[in-house]
Amino acid sequence: MYMGKSRTKISNREKPFWQVSVSAMRDSLCIEEPAPCVEDAILGEKGAIVPLHSQVGPEEQDAELGINPVYVRVARREIPRYKLPAEGMLPDTALQVVRDELILDGNARLNLATFVTTWMEPQAAQLMAECFDKNMIDKDEYPQTAELERRCVNILGDLWHAPAGSTAPGCSTTGSSEACMLGGMALLWRWRQRRRAAGLDTTWPNLVMGTNVQVCWEKFCRYWQVEPRQVPMVPDRLFLRGPEAAAQCDENTIGVVAIMGSTMDGSYEPVQEINDALDELYTERKVDIPIHVDGASGGFVAPFIQPHLQWDFRVPRVASINASGHKYGLVYPGVGWVVWRDEDALPEDLVFRVNYLGGDMPTFALNFSRPGGHVAAQYYNFVRLGFDGYRRVQQSCQDVAMYLSGEVAKLGPFELLSDGSDLPVFAFRLRDDVTAYTVFDLSERLRMRGWLVPAYTFPADLTDTAVIRIVIRNGFTMDLAGLLLDDLRRQIQCLDAHSQPHAPLVPPHQRQSFAH
Repeated sequence: MYMGKSRTKISNREKPFWQVSVSAMRDSLCIEEPAPCVEDAILGEKGAIVPLHSQVGPEEQDAELGINPVYVRVARREIPRYKLPAEGMLPDTALQVVRDELILDGNARLNLATFVTTWMEPQAAQLMAECFDKNMIDKDEYPQTAELERRCVNILGDLWHAPAGSTAPGCSTTGSSEACMLGGMALLWRWRQRRRAAGLDTTWPNLVMGTNVQVCWEKFCRYWQVEPRQVPMVPDRLFLRGPEAAAQCDENTIGVVAIMGSTMDGSYEPVQEINDALDELYTERKVDIPIHVDGASGGFVAPFIQPHLQWDFRVPRVASINASGHKYGLVYPGVGWVVWRDEDALPEDLVFRVNYLGGDMPTFALNFSRPGGHVAAQYYNFVRLGFDGYRRVQQSCQDVAMYLSGEVAKLGPFELLSDGSDLPVFAFRLRDDVTAYTVFDLSERLRMRGWLVPAYTFPADLTDTAVIRIVIRNGFTMDLAGLLLDDLRRQIQCLDAHSQPHAPLVPPHQRQSFAH
């Protein structure tokens, strides 16, 4: 969909948050010499991991990839790394080549950085494989896949308390980031319609949010030329509250984004409190501001283990909600959802109707062709687990998170910033009197045992606060929590044994690490 060409030059404020990997493992849990750093080939000019892939230099164009002669018919063979091979190879050989390349990836089950689902039942994986060849957008050829999508939207509308009698339109997406973009576009279009109907200027839209939002909201503002009004974090307030949100709003505000599960520490933002503050603003200044709830994670958690929390369409100003099916919706990466309160919340001119695939198909998406397997897997989870099954899964995750956070608090050097009582996610920092090592040292040493635990600094105005965040997902058991605690204790003892600051395993400017 062509949205117009930006004429506004905006400085690049985004910083990549990817976990910096360590390229060499050490046998000992306590080491004095730093392990080798990641290969320079994937680093930018200043040493930071680059967010986009670029062409390799001339000196690497002819680099070859060796193949074990056990797997080929000839004694020795190499293929180019960055050019298409002149000839093909046997499928088993190609499979082994790619598998060997992927050995250096981390163990997904030990990845405590990501919110994304890393395990599904074999039956679900089989179902997805059977549907990979179905184009989700081709609803005329695959009407039953489209019907499963419709059922999922209705299930979510009911789960999120869509008003009785409302059509509550919605759709699947490739993930929560696309769903956020669609929700933001609907806010922007509605604001423009209201302003134009009143004969008012539409030049300077703004969107109010906390600095703890996922980066997709900053992308939305940049791509659609919307001013991001971000409320900074402060020591006693790590997320957006009602008074702070209302203070940033004016007649050009298209909406307020409330996060149900901050990626920084797992805490919920108080949607009802934000709604009440916006009601007061309307009473005082007649400025009518809607709310979009970014429930990327919490949209599949709160309904099951915090059912009385007022955050969804029960809150009058909530116009739309998005969620990630591939996070606590328990589906492999590739599916998100967005639902609007009613048809009025989704402007008709955002919906395109296409018929070249056969039939008249309404579509609202930034993507087009995609496999139907993820929607089928989402519906599989809904019928497989039911409400009680989802409740048991999410409650188990929260039980592990609160146990683990409590034990971490007892270890001594740490201060909890959250405890897993909202999302099954918690963050902690080192006490001010601990100066011999940093959370980055601890994160790097845990990686030597296979644990992927992110360390990162908070956004403005808490950039001097470095924390570790742990995400508990389905499949992370109390037994694994015990093993993680054992390794934490062991690494703390090793770091405490050093009388001087520890030599980092990677250069300091590469130590920022984060994962959504």
